[in-house]
Amino acid sequence: MDSSGKLEKERQNLDAFKEQMQRNNQLSDKIVDILTSFENRLGRLQQTILPIYNEMENLQLKKTNIEKTMFALDRVIMFHDVCPRVESIILGRPNGSDGLNEYLDAMEKLREAQNYFEKNNPQSVELENVSSLFKTGGDSIQREFKEILLKHSRHVQPAILVDISTNDDELVTDDSSSVSSISHFSENVSSDLIRLADWLISQSRDEYMNVYARVRANTLTKSMTTLKEYQKTGSAGSTNMAIGQTMGSPSVKSKFPHRSEVTVTRKTSKRIQHVFEKKANRMFLKASQTLGQSTGLNLGTRRPTLIENREDIVDEQEMENFLISVIALQKLMQAELSLMVGIIPIKHHHQVFQIIIQESLANIVHEGENIATRAKRCIHRKEFANLFVMFPILRHLAAMKSEFERTMEGCDPAIRGQYSIILNTLHSTGVRTLEEIVESVRTDNSMGLPRDGTVYQLTSDVLVLMEQLLDYIDSVGPLLAQVPLYNNMVSHHVTPPEKYKYLLGLYVKKVLSQLNLMLVNRSDSYSEPGVKYLFRLNNCHYVIKSLQRSALLDIVSLTEPECENTYDEMIASHKKSYQQCWNRILSFIVNLDDVQVVNGRLKDKDRNIIKERFSGFNKEIEEVLKLQRGYTIPDVELREGLKRDNKEFVLPKYSAFYDKFSQSSFTKNPEKYVKYTPAQVSAMLDRFFDVAA
Repeated sequence: MDSSGKLEKERQNLDAFKEQMQRNNQLSDKIVDILTSFENRLGRLQQTILPIYNEMENLQLKKTNIEKTMFALDRVIMFHDVCPRVESIILGRPNGSDGLNEYLDAMEKLREAQNYFEKNNPQSVELENVSSLFKTGGDSIQREFKEILLKHSRHVQPAILVDISTNDDELVTDDSSSVSSISHFSENVSSDLIRLADWLISQSRDEYMNVYARVRANTLTKSMTTLKEYQKTGSAGSTNMAIGQTMGSPSVKSKFPHRSEVTVTRKTSKRIQHVFEKKANRMFLKASQTLGQSTGLNLGTRRPTLIENREDIVDEQEMENFLISVIALQKLMQAELSLMVGIIPIKHHHQVFQIIIQESLANIVHEGENIATRAKRCIHRKEFANLFVMFPILRHLAAMKSEFERTMEGCDPAIRGQYSIILNTLHSTGVRTLEEIVESVRTDNSMGLPRDGTVYQLTSDVLVLMEQLLDYIDSVGPLLAQVPLYNNMVSHHVTPPEKYKYLLGLYVKKVLSQLNLMLVNRSDSYSEPGVKYLFRLNNCHYVIKSLQRSALLDIVSLTEPECENTYDEMIASHKKSYQQCWNRILSFIVNLDDVQVVNGRLKDKDRNIIKERFSGFNKEIEEVLKLQRGYTIPDVELREGLKRDNKEFVLPKYSAFYDKFSQSSFTKNPEKYVKYTPAQVSAMLDRFFDVAA
């Protein structure tokens, strides 16, 4: 295509573009006209609607103000009219949950009215009326709190307390199980008390807490008092029956009465039986068997020991009751702590709690001190076995100490220290009991020595006491650990229970040492050597046999491995010393080598010597028989062995003397001098230690 053609085509395109631009301009003008018209109309509409909108807004504001005014007027009218409307409710009493809701709502209305008049018209009569009625209502709420508290604060039945104190295998239990079994208030009662307490706290009427403390303190005291009465009723006659049922060894009044002489007849729980009754019969059998086996005597029923002051005796029943009381108090205290939750503000818990427990805790402390006082009288009267019942109690009280301290955490130190007073008092009494046993053995002069040289009453009683201590190793061990004399002798590397066994071994060793020393010193008062050494022999033999029959030998051997050998050596020494009583007799039948019999004939001087020797022997053997037939060796084996030793010591010498001189012509009247053959002398020796012979 040539240039002219292209030019023409471009000219045509330009014309078409111009035409299109013209049409666009026309459309733009029309749109502008439409928008301008719309803007004008909106302007006219705004001028018309805006005054109406403003008027509606003003009307709405006026309506709101009128409503607020009416509401305020209604409240003011309500405040002025509140007394007549709620007076009948306030002058009544909040009875039941629904009644309490209504009463508290009425009190809230009075409170609001009181605040209104105090702020807006403090000099008005209405304020005085509202305040007076509000105070009346507050007093009624506090009175209702007290009445509900009094009505439902019933003491816990003693049977329940005994059950929660004795229903476990161990005396120390956790808190949860036993506390849950003590239910003071129902859920509804607790809810009402909490709501009443919340209202009283909100009005700063804290005096209700003093009311609560007094009521709960009285209830706790009543629970403990009825428990004591129940215990007295349940154990009535126990002590008297025990007197009539006691059995034991020698008829002479024992300086150390056997523990088995106190018999508990009231049935107790499995838990308390674990502490007491499990041992009672066993201890009696052990005591009677020990004496029976060593003496060969059938003791039968022992007559009751008469005790002048029965009220001074601390028996198993009383200690059982005391332990139950302590456990019951602990559980009741825990229950009181739980009961306060929601009723007493947390910051006042310790103050209120110590008011609640103070009297009951003081009573328990007083009871413990009373037991300790009477125990000291028993110590003074040397009635030590009666005090052994304290040992298991001490162990359990010591185990409960931390639990008591946790319960009383936050209380005044004087209150928290009450339990320690009980424990320390009884602990010191227990330690003193053990010390006084040693001292009493060392200084014994309470009874005369047996004329027949038999086992001394004190020896028997001491061994029975020591055997009883075996059942209290876990209790006596901690007591001895408090005494430096014993504790310093135990290596720090030794730990319980071996430490307690070692401590008991040291103690028993000391008691036996004092016993041996006392027996030797007391036996010196015998004028006749034979009975003196028989007395020592009897007692020494009785001690070692008693140790061997029981576990005492194992305990003592921990501290004195050669104990058994030592006693064997002592027995051998006493036997050798006893044989000295034959020296005078033997002096008549020995050392006759210078007297010669020639063809059956003797010199005049020798005949006189033989006469004197036979006469002297006869007189002495008869005198010794008369004396030693009345002596006693209770142990059959020891008795027969000593007879055998006597024969071996005397008969060979007498037989030689008899054979050499009985047929000689030393006298015309041989029957006057040769009264006994060796066989007859042997028979005489068999009659030793037999009063019936």
